[in-house]
Amino acid sequence: MKIGCPKEIKPQEFRVGMTPNAAREAVSHGHQVAIETNAGVGAGFSDADYLAAGATILGTAEEIFAASEMIVKVKEPQAVERKRLREGQILFTYLHLAPDPAQTMDLLDSGVTAIAYETVTDDRGGLPLLAPMSEVAGRLAPQVGAWTLQKANGGRGVLLGGVPGVMPAKVLVIGGGVVGTHAAKIAAGMGADVTVLDRSINRLRYLDDVFGGRFKNAYANAGNTLSLAREADLIIGAVLIPGAAAPKLISKAELAELKPGSALVDVAIDQGGCFETSRATTHQDPVYDVDGVMHYCVANMPGAVPRTSTLALGNATMPFMLALADKGWKRACAEDRHLLAGLNTHAGKLTYAAVGTALNLPVIGAAEALAI
Repeated sequence: MKIGCPKEIKPQEFRVGMTPNAAREAVSHGHQVAIETNAGVGAGFSDADYLAAGATILGTAEEIFAASEMIVKVKEPQAVERKRLREGQILFTYLHLAPDPAQTMDLLDSGVTAIAYETVTDDRGGLPLLAPMSEVAGRLAPQVGAWTLQKANGGRGVLLGGVPGVMPAKVLVIGGGVVGTHAAKIAAGMGADVTVLDRSINRLRYLDDVFGGRFKNAYANAGNTLSLAREADLIIGAVLIPGAAAPKLISKAELAELKPGSALVDVAIDQGGCFETSRATTHQDPVYDVDGVMHYCVANMPGAVPRTSTLALGNATMPFMLALADKGWKRACAEDRHLLAGLNTHAGKLTYAAVGTALNLPVIGAAEALAI
């Protein structure tokens, strides 16, 4: 199979869809790999690294899309990239379609077979291709939250860990999954007073067993969320409904009840955000103020640490990429229900129910798509 990896063009996105090691593996399986020139430079990989792995370097994204049967990326295709997609081509990347009707319609119009990293599943009920970036984003969230709390950035001027004689900042983490767990662990390690909210009693038991004493937890309901949010200096939104739009857990009206200069870090912004006042920002202009509350809503947080992120993502995606290339997408998905769960569009049809619900679009079953 001809596999292509274009350079990411989203603002301040320095990750790359394939590492040289992934390219080397694909080439050893008999596939042709083409990398856009300088695609890996932001993550510390040179064209020479890819050439040494057996890949070909092409000068433009247009050449990559035109020559490739499968496109491997990191971020959702931007408008100019979507125009280059075609029916019969495989797109393997993050998509986050539920809050993005324009992208969804463009993918449907193109006829491309789009497999989303964030909806591929595993035997434990997890999301193995989302988890690495969730870990990175979770660990970044207290770091960027601490920065947002600095007075120069509009925050309360509170140090996350406090100092002797001065209480630490109070951090509320909404969601106890992969993002929330890593965020709580890092925030607690920075010395903050941390509470995690989740709706799963079993998850709260797990957090208590593993991290008991390092941070507190409470059951997530509207009353507890607002009560703890009023006391918090930093609130980290870490909720996830796979493939669906994130629920709105703090309303605009409730901002008036939060501390002036408190910070919201919305890690769920790729899925529309979990605060009513959230809107996607970039690393170039990450923070904005609504009613005296600072919002950090960067839609590609792991892009700030592209070397770590690319290596972590590449480790997770490589086996699935090889399966798609070795077997073709139909056989690979027919033999692996977890990979089939990643199928979001095929031949102009939407195949992921949560996206159809979010956008009020008709959906066919992923298994039905195998027969098209």
